[in-house]
Amino acid sequence: MTRGPAGGRAGAPEEHVPEKRRRPGRRPGAADTRGEILTAARRVFAEKGFDKATIRGIAREASVDPALVHHYFDTKDGIFVEAMQLPMDPAVALPTILAGPREEIGERLVRFVLTLTSDPQAREPVVALLRTAMANDQAVAMIREFLTQAVLGRVAEALGIPPIRLEVAFAQMFGVIMMRYILKLEPIASADLEELVEILAPTIQRYLEG
Repeated sequence: MTRGPAGGRAGAPEEHVPEKRRRPGRRPGAADTRGEILTAARRVFAEKGFDKATIRGIAREASVDPALVHHYFDTKDGIFVEAMQLPMDPAVALPTILAGPREEIGERLVRFVLTLTSDPQAREPVVALLRTAMANDQAVAMIREFLTQAVLGRVAEALGIPPIRLEVAFAQMFGVIMMRYILKLEPIASADLEELVEILAPTIQRYLEG
């Protein structure tokens, strides 16, 4: 019997070995695709701002399929929150703040912000972002676009109030955070959280009354 080069019979058809299918969107040998997407997102947000950045553009920068970006991050808001290491996602936090009696929303908002920033680990990226914004026009634009689209616009629409009322309320809260944690002005820097809630909540509530 005639044998072929590999010991098989001459003239016998070669056995077809199917190629191993590669997972869609993932680059060969990528050890941390999620991390690479976040790195790409930071570059895109820094270059284009929040408004002009897109899922497709971030995917292109990371050399992955857009479906893979959606796999790890549901929305552009979610990518921004993780890329900037923010301590909360508005999509999760806002329904909690908006739920409950409308006449208590000022207190819920103040308590949420002050409780969140009282945790040093959660506060650090917020303070870092505020410091960057004070010295970097590009960072200012990026943060402004994110706040306008992902936070202020949504809450104003949900409450049925002019956006300027919400902007004034958030401006006061940002001012408190800066005084308390960046300038560390006493006695606000060491004031008890409940004392600040008692002082601030009525004013914030008045802004949000509409």
